[in-house]
Amino acid sequence: MRASVSVVLVSLLVFVAISACNGGVLSPWFYHKSCPQFGRIVRNITWSKVAANPTFAAKLLRLHYHDCFVQGCDASILIDSTVGNTAEKDAIPNRSIAGYEVIDEIKTKLEEECPGIVSCADIVALAARDAVSYQFGKSMWQVFSGRKDGRVSLATEAATNLPSGGANFTTLQEQFAGLGLNYIDLVALSGAHTIGVAHCVVFARRLNFTGKGDIDPSLDPDYAEFLKTQCPSSKPNPATTVELDANSSVSFDSHYFVGLRQNKGLLRSDAALLTDPRAASVTRRFQSFHVFMASFGKSMKKMSDIGIKTGKDGEIRKNCRVVNA
Repeated sequence: MRASVSVVLVSLLVFVAISACNGGVLSPWFYHKSCPQFGRIVRNITWSKVAANPTFAAKLLRLHYHDCFVQGCDASILIDSTVGNTAEKDAIPNRSIAGYEVIDEIKTKLEEECPGIVSCADIVALAARDAVSYQFGKSMWQVFSGRKDGRVSLATEAATNLPSGGANFTTLQEQFAGLGLNYIDLVALSGAHTIGVAHCVVFARRLNFTGKGDIDPSLDPDYAEFLKTQCPSSKPNPATTVELDANSSVSFDSHYFVGLRQNKGLLRSDAALLTDPRAASVTRRFQSFHVFMASFGKSMKKMSDIGIKTGKDGEIRKNCRVVNA
């Protein structure tokens, strides 16, 4: 009898803990009855896209990041601009975002199976997880669902609220803290740069640090010379990109932190992590993939809770690109 009571108490404590962490709203079983196909549909479509084009892992992960940092995780980044409003996706920092068509395809399939049930915000969160997880053949962290879609999308907010690739540590820490994320989350989430690319314009200042052709002193000289061959200041090409994690841009691993500690972090915001003793210590620990991945999953769950909309604060969009009439 005592054993049974103990099991019940433990179960209740676990339930309370989950509810507390998610405001009593989000749940890993949110669509268990209303749309049991949700997880399977998102995974199958996402995995098929990443299998055909591995760069989709970085694209869908970045889409989720940029959504959550503006208006919260409410799929506001998916809304198209109108005559009277320039939406988030058309802000300068978001013009290189990709993967919208994948979300559209998933939404179309879910509307066929479960019309009016699944939010675009939940699709974005789960697709990001599944895109990263494809290479491992299993889910790498748990995603809670139950978000509603936002009705507001402003380019001005995206231009102001998104972290800059040229930011210093103090600025980054303040931005993350304002969203309930600590310095460990900052380092862990920066680890997403283990996949993907950056356009030359994002880090060009590091190759002409004072305007006299000198390099950023925090950048490895040999690496800087390589970057100059890819992004020559004399003939810059706006379309040219460079791997965020040299020679490892489609493999989600901890190589980013290895390169970072060799002063080969591509962005100024990457190098900034080494300027704070506590953050620098975390980057050292995160050179171990298992240590990094465990923390990354926790930080992704925290990020996915930012500014969630529930009840009458949001809606379930019929079309992820358009607010319901």
